[in-house]
Amino acid sequence: MIARKMDKVWTGILCLIAGLVVILLLFLLSEIIFKGWGFWDFNFLFGKPSNIQAGGGIGPQLFNSFYILVLTLIISVPIGVGAGIYMAEYAKPGRFLNFLRLCIETLASLPSIVVGLFGLLVFVTMTGWGYTLIGGALAISILNLPGLTRVSETALLNVPKTSKEGSLGLGATKWQTITKISIPTAIPQLITGIILAAGRIFGEAAALIYTAGLTTPILNNAAPLNTPMNPFNIFRPAETLTVHIWKLNSEGIVPDAQSIATKSAAVLIVMILLFNLFARLFAKFLNRRFTGAKR
Repeated sequence: MIARKMDKVWTGILCLIAGLVVILLLFLLSEIIFKGWGFWDFNFLFGKPSNIQAGGGIGPQLFNSFYILVLTLIISVPIGVGAGIYMAEYAKPGRFLNFLRLCIETLASLPSIVVGLFGLLVFVTMTGWGYTLIGGALAISILNLPGLTRVSETALLNVPKTSKEGSLGLGATKWQTITKISIPTAIPQLITGIILAAGRIFGEAAALIYTAGLTTPILNNAAPLNTPMNPFNIFRPAETLTVHIWKLNSEGIVPDAQSIATKSAAVLIVMILLFNLFARLFAKFLNRRFTGAKR
């Protein structure tokens, strides 16, 4: 009886803590969206920013955020998932594997400002690129690789051994078993890791200040690809939305700097929520497709 009562008490405490976390999250979301009300205005979302007059938009910063997201995922996802596959399927337990995990844990504990300074030294100064999109994407990839690697390794280790043994028993090679059995089964957890990485890309500012820069050239789709004015030139400076918010709150001189910052924060929150929603739906679609589950 005492054990049952204690179980009910601790279950209630945990439910209360979970409820408080949800309430806190809803409060923060409602505050940000309420203060940034009107963020959906077309001219604000796709207009050009102004350094002097009120009424500027966030079009270039919004594009830069999505562009860095794509570049970073292209770099970090293959490397992170590949490292997870190696550690889960190929690496033998021992000192080398333990050393790899220690390195990953150490890399995961690095503050973003330190990675930003490293990016400033390597991707900005040593390469001679200056402030660039690719430099920012490489810096954020360094931050995301430990998390992606750990999530990928854990997801693949959680695949039932019977499924792998059955595939090998039917004559499939180890690589065929990984690509046809292990990865499709681990897709939901892999998508979760990618979502966490994408959220960090959207919300990161410290590392991007030192690598991608604080300014964005006047963009023109008709400009040659090798010029800073072309939006898709990866060797141009790029101020992201999070950096723009920080810049407005720290040194903004436009009359409506606070209004633009709060609206930008609301856009950032909605953007992350929509990305998470679509990623979850896509993960469910892939899971049903690979596993044959009923809709």
